Amino acid sequence: MKPYKTILTIVLCLVLGPSVSALGSTEAQPALQDAFKECFLIGGALNRNLVMGKDPNAAQIAVKHFNTATSENDMKWSLIHPRPDRYNWEPADRFVDFAEKNHMAPIGHCLVWHAQVPASTFRDSDGNNLSREAVLARMKDHIQTVVGRYKGRVKGWDVVNEALSDSGTLRQSQWLRIIGEDYIEKAFQYAHEADPNAELYYNDYSLDVGKARCDAAVTLVKGLQSKGIRIDGVGIQLHGGLTYPSPSTLDYALGTLGASGVKVMVTELDIRTQTRGYRGADVSLVNRQNTSDPNASAAQTQTRLAQKYAEIFSVLVKHRKTVSRVTFWGVYDATSWIGGSPLLFDRNYQPKEAFYAVINTAQGKEK
Repeated sequence: MKPYKTILTIVLCLVLGPSVSALGSTEAQPALQDAFKECFLIGGALNRNLVMGKDPNAAQIAVKHFNTATSENDMKWSLIHPRPDRYNWEPADRFVDFAEKNHMAPIGHCLVWHAQVPASTFRDSDGNNLSREAVLARMKDHIQTVVGRYKGRVKGWDVVNEALSDSGTLRQSQWLRIIGEDYIEKAFQYAHEADPNAELYYNDYSLDVGKARCDAAVTLVKGLQSKGIRIDGVGIQLHGGLTYPSPSTLDYALGTLGASGVKVMVTELDIRTQTRGYRGADVSLVNRQNTSDPNASAAQTQTRLAQKYAEIFSVLVKHRKTVSRVTFWGVYDATSWIGGSPLLFDRNYQPKEAFYAVINTAQGKEK
């Protein structure tokens, strides 16, 4: 290499930082979507910076590896419908545009949830609590306005999110307290009316580790089916750790949910490598640059992470006739809501040991 070319390369690396190495390394990587094309769709949760062009290296990873995408935050009620008389469409529009442009199936997340919904949704202009009929009307307006805007463009919707408690009973949310147990079936009805061709999902956490919660999800599915209400799938969030879920509990969840006659999806996959840090669901409170754990990137931790991912994907591949989609909750470590080192790509956009461990499961080489 000539001296001036060497100097130019050094300058570019100093100016562009990780982008040069990231852009240079992706060509040789096998694509996740190709590795699992005979098994299930592979996706990621895309944040606003990615879809609006502010994180091009993350976008490059997503385009190469994913054939489906979920909006991490911008389709949640508080972001897309912050006040009863106001909708904020631009971020969600940009997400759907990005997914379509890059041949990814967009997933809408989520329509009805106990979190990230403005308190004003349940109150009138004077601050008084609304009646069942008034809250139902607001739910219907929200669902049909949002789903209707993206009719024919969004593949499927997380219609109801986290309606169950750990014991398997219904969560005591505002929806349940004001409307009653039928709020779930009403939400699915409204979504189906807005887009009859969209797939409709129920989504929840700990289905992979809690038998009671998993069985309750099956009961929920069968209850909707018995009333002729469309439900196409159940999403297992699978926010795991280095020691959980066990292969047996994940196997039980996939088998039991699949036996109910719906698709099963892993919708929010990551593996916690730290024991501290914010644990809530509101991503606006997350400091994505702080791992809160100096051991998260240690070689031993990364090896354990790779082993856990391989274990999980071995079970998923076993159930490939039932599992229709696997979505990572984030694209690379710096975009994770839990900090640490929970994903397949590090904070410099580079594939980790866990990435190759996952690829190996698709190739039947898991160890």
